[in-house]
Parts: sequence; structure tokens; C-alpha cells
Amino acid sequence: MLKTLVVSLALATGSLLVAAPAAANPVAPAATVAAPSVAAAPSPLLTPAELKVLVSRPGVRVLDIRADKDYASGHIPGAVNTPYGKYRGPKENPGQLPTEAALSTLLQSAGVSADTHVVVVHGGTDHTDFGAAARVYWTLKVGGLTRLSILDGGSKAWKAAGGALETAAAAVSPSQFSYRYDQDQIVTREELAAAIKSGSAPLLVDARPQKFFGGEARADASARYGTLPGASSFDNAQFFPKDGTTLKSGSELKALVQRSGAADAPAVSFCNTGHWAATNWFVMSEIAGNKQVKLYPESIVEWSKAELPMDNQPSRISALVQDVKRSFSN
Repeated sequence: MLKTLVVSLALATGSLLVAAPAAANPVAPAATVAAPSVAAAPSPLLTPAELKVLVSRPGVRVLDIRADKDYASGHIPGAVNTPYGKYRGPKENPGQLPTEAALSTLLQSAGVSADTHVVVVHGGTDHTDFGAAARVYWTLKVGGLTRLSILDGGSKAWKAAGGALETAAAAVSPSQFSYRYDQDQIVTREELAAAIKSGSAPLLVDARPQKFFGGEARADASARYGTLPGASSFDNAQFFPKDGTTLKSGSELKALVQRSGAADAPAVSFCNTGHWAATNWFVMSEIAGNKQVKLYPESIVEWSKAELPMDNQPSRISALVQDVKRSFSN
């Protein structure tokens, strides 16, 4: 929840090693007992070459989030199809969170357990496909999974790297995973509205293209034009090379996060439906390491339907003119 965005000072703790008194008659030292090994946390972003090494290992599950027909035409060996729409809300509010029961059923059927290393694979047709993978990654993390990665460049990059493909659906044993939302990681409209009203809002980062931020365009499901009060604009496309489908280098990404103001401050990423915003959240939180960045999943579509203030909102007449233009362009 939004209250967790407030930074708290954590005290580093350690253990003291107390030396035992020397024995009168020295004896051979006891064999050292090795501490149980802990699997290293996987990288949040994988290249095709890195995934090739992992794909056949037990405990790794590739989730292909493309549409059924795209999955059936050829997918990474062993990948299970969980289409992006399964992680989204209805047409009138796509950013809405699915029920815990629905996500439990989806992940159980994919054979995902609490300790599974899940690799999310998108289509890679354009940079916005990454937003779908980032939103799924966020959903899985909020639901309790900790071993997560995204294949940078998606299926397109996998094929370009000579990765093998298969067309048969993967057969996996269902799991008993129970999905539960961690509400502390989710920003709600009510919390955000209260924080804005009290003047205690964190940095609000609008991940949409400039025309949305400036009130010149709106999503079909949005009721109004404009952005959240006091928000700053940071188009998610900046994290990708022009016309590219893979992220920029790590150093470039961190420099961009620094420029956005979200390198080490509490922040909320939002867009229209929590899709583009998921890219900003992923880079700021998982790549740049700022765990104070949160995602507002329902974003402007939800906010605009409530009687809440918005910045960059055009006059009523201007909005009507823009709506007429939109109707002709659709």
C-alpha cells in the first residue's frame, strides 16, 4: 500500500563470534559444517543465450503470454501458454486485478510453485510488448513468487538467436500454488487520492506518451483527458532504442531512472491501464533497484471515472472537439 512508500531507516544487524577458551589439551578441530546453500536470485532480465542454458533445467517454467494462435505456431520448448488477457481486467477497466482464485487456477495449471523460477516471454513485435511481460512479472511478484525473469526481446529475439521452437503444447503436472495479493505492494485509488489531497504524495510518474500526459489524447476506456495532479511525464519508450524491442544497456537504464527522479525516492508509476507503467516500474524497481517504486495498476482509466482532480485537463469544449476527432480516427 501507499504507506509503505515512506522510507524507513533500517539498521544493519550482525552476529558476534564468541571465541571459546583454549583447551588444556589441544585436540584436532572439528570438521566445519557447511551452511546450506541458497540458490542465487535469478536475473530479472535474460538474454536468449542465458535462457538457452536454463530452459531445460528442473524448477524453471517458461510462461508464453502471447495469444493462443501465436503460441501454437511455434514456442520455446517446454513453454506453457498463459495469455496476457488472463492477467488483466475487463474491457471497460483492463488494469483491474483478476481474482486470487482465477490466478491460482491459471498458475496451478501451468505447474508453477512458490519456488519455481518463472521466465515470462512476450511476442517482441514492438517495445509495448515488453509492458505486457512487465505487468505479468509484477502480478506474479505481488502474488508471492520471488524467482522471476523476463526474456528481453521476447519470442522474436529467441528466434533471431536461433532458439529451437516446438508447436505441441507442453504437458506439465499441475501445482498446488495458492495466489494471494500482497496489498502492501499495490497502490489503490483511495490511498493515492488521500495522499494527493494531504500533500504527501510520492513522486507520480506518468509512463504514457506525451500527448496523453498533456491532455491531447485518452484511452477509449478513460472518461477524461489529463494526468494525475502533480505528476511528471516519463514515456516508457525512453527505455528502448528507437524502434527497438529490447531494453537499453543497464548503465543507460540507470541513468534514465536517475533523470526521472525515481532513483532513490518513493514513487508511483501509472499510465492508462497499468501496462506501460509496468515497464517503468520494472526498470526502476528491478533493474535500478529502487524498491520504493510502486505500481498503480488501474491507473488513469479508473481515476478518470471518479470525481477526482486531474492536471492538464482540457476545457469541456476542447474535450468534445478531441472526442469528435477520435471518433473519426477509430
